[in-house]
Amino acid sequence: MGSVKDYFKGFASGLSSLVQGMQVTGKEFLTKKITEQYPDNRLDHPAADRFRAVLTLKYDAEGHHKCISCGMCQRSCPNGTITIESKMVDLPDGKKKKQLVNWLYDLGSCTFCELCVTNCPTSAIEFSNDFEQAVFTRSLLVKKLNYLPEPDLTAAAPASPAAAPNSQAAAPTETAK
Repeated sequence: MGSVKDYFKGFASGLSSLVQGMQVTGKEFLTKKITEQYPDNRLDHPAADRFRAVLTLKYDAEGHHKCISCGMCQRSCPNGTITIESKMVDLPDGKKKKQLVNWLYDLGSCTFCELCVTNCPTSAIEFSNDFEQAVFTRSLLVKKLNYLPEPDLTAAAPASPAAAPNSQAAAPTETAK
């Protein structure tokens, strides 16, 4: 007799659980549905500020970036997403300096771990939250981040201050004629 009693007790408990679950389902069934009209309302609902979408090289107002081509971002990337190509250039003062040639980023293999951003000593890179990156060809996911032309570091140095007074001294004699 105890087993029949346990059976009905378990049946009542299960039925109670079913009714409780159906209340939640019924409540959701009766609420008004909201449909996102994605391409039309993308400006009304931007991505969250902390969303990591695409790696970008920061440029200042003059079009210069802070990247010193140290390669820390490339070394810290766990899957080889970043490739940096640089060259050594001679400066007018006789010193040598690394100059960035190509900063390549493969969006298709990026894990968005942000190790490259945190390890950059000059804070030259950051993740933007531009999430619309759909392309039809995988090769289009490889992006060159240093798209602006580099300043010429090997250009002649400006005239020294000592040379300026000589040129000014010559100017009055020409006007005296």
